[in-house]
Parts: sequence; C-alpha cells; structure tokens
Amino acid sequence: MFDFEKDRTALIVVDMQNDFVRVGAAIEVPDARQTIKPILRMIGFARRHNMPVIYTRFISGPKCFVWYPSIGQAAIDNCCLKGFVRHYPDVDKSLPCVDVIQELCPEPHDYIVDKYGYSAFVNTNLIDILHSEGRDTAIVTGTVTQICVGDTVHGGFHLGLKMIVASDCVSSFDPMQHEAALANIRLKYGFVDTTDAIIERYSR
Repeated sequence: MFDFEKDRTALIVVDMQNDFVRVGAAIEVPDARQTIKPILRMIGFARRHNMPVIYTRFISGPKCFVWYPSIGQAAIDNCCLKGFVRHYPDVDKSLPCVDVIQELCPEPHDYIVDKYGYSAFVNTNLIDILHSEGRDTAIVTGTVTQICVGDTVHGGFHLGLKMIVASDCVSSFDPMQHEAALANIRLKYGFVDTTDAIIERYSR
C-alpha cells in the first residue's frame, strides 16, 4: 500500500457532462446522478487541501475519432458534439451537451482536459498538468466505470502514477461491468474504496 499524501495528490472528475448525466442525455447513465453528492464531497475535500481539481470532457467532434460498435445511434443523436445544445427535462434547460453538469461546475482555477477518446491521458496534456503541480497520485471519479474511468486509471498506472478510485463516485449503465471493472482495478491497477474511507486514510 502506498502513502496517501495530500500534497502529492490531484482529483480527476471524468466526463460528468450533460450528455452522460442529465435525463434525456444522448448516452444517459442514470446511476451517474447518484454520484453527484459524493463527488461534490470529494471536490470539497480536495479544495480544502489545495489538491488540483481536473475535469475531463469527452468530445466527439464533427467526425467521430473513436470507433465503437454502438457509434451509429450516438452519432445520430450528436452525442458530445461540441457546440450542440440539447434540452434536458430534469433541469428544463437547453444546455451545451459537452459541458460539465452545473452541480459540479468547474471554478476558474480548475483544469479542464478535453479528450477525443476514452483515456484522459491519450493525446492530452493531463500528465503535464500533474507533473507541473508536483502530483504523482490521482483520485479518480466520474463515468463510465468500465470505459473512460477504467481507461484513465489504466493509463495513469502505466505512466507510473498511483491511482485511487472512489467507488461511490463512479458509475455505469451496467452493474455487472461496473463491479467487474472495480474488481480489476483493485486487483492490478490501484486502490479502490469509498469516499469516507479515502478521506479517512488521508487524515491519518
């Protein structure tokens, strides 16, 4: 087990965007809405201890960069297309589909990393941000557990980072894949526990 050092840790919030979280989203992950409160708690903890808070956004672009079997309907629905505005009935507003949800709205000093694939480390400046902040440990939250969260954890691990996943701060559209992904991370790629347990470890 590695040491939990506040001044070596950053918080990553993966893809908590309107087009994944809101009701009526193009690729809606209903369970993501249950993670908003614990993610807010983790953000508050990070801010109190001067941990950098980094948000990632999945961008599909006018032409799909990432191929996957279900891309057809997602492309038709303009999922995560930059500049596309969608109406979401749970907030009764029309909002940019790529934006981070208003409940978790980034502050001016936070980082926003746009990515065109699943891992937040591929073709982005995320590792440079972490290095510039003197951070070698990342707490990962967000959605989807077995896709963008998992790929980000794996990517960080392969870059020599210590990866932590807050299990109540990640979500999926498939409970079995969610649990399998967390079990795999716990086995080979990083530390997995609840928000309460992670905060308690940092308080020792």
